[in-house]
Amino acid sequence: MEDTNTTAAAPALHFSATYQSPANEPFTFSESLPAPPSSAPGDKSAYLNALRKSINASQEHINKELTARMEEDKAKEAAKNGGTTATKSAVDEALEEENYGEEAPPSDD
Repeated sequence: MEDTNTTAAAPALHFSATYQSPANEPFTFSESLPAPPSSAPGDKSAYLNALRKSINASQEHINKELTARMEEDKAKEAAKNGGTTATKSAVDEALEEENYGEEAPPSDD
């Protein structure tokens, strides 16, 4: 007969994000969290709270990495254009930032 009262460590659950681009260095972000020790509501709630915090921190880290790559792209473009930056209005810059990573809305031009 096996002893079923032994407590095994909860398995770790993993999530990751990988960025690859022909123009920039790739990066990978990964995170591991221990699974809830039981299916009790308190354990599940604590796990979901930890997961939420981890995802928020991951998003912040990924956004910093993507912003750095966007700045690299702008610097490369400026160097390619003879060191002059393309002239953009503040409105265009704000719109680009607002829609970064999403399909651009149709233009009224």
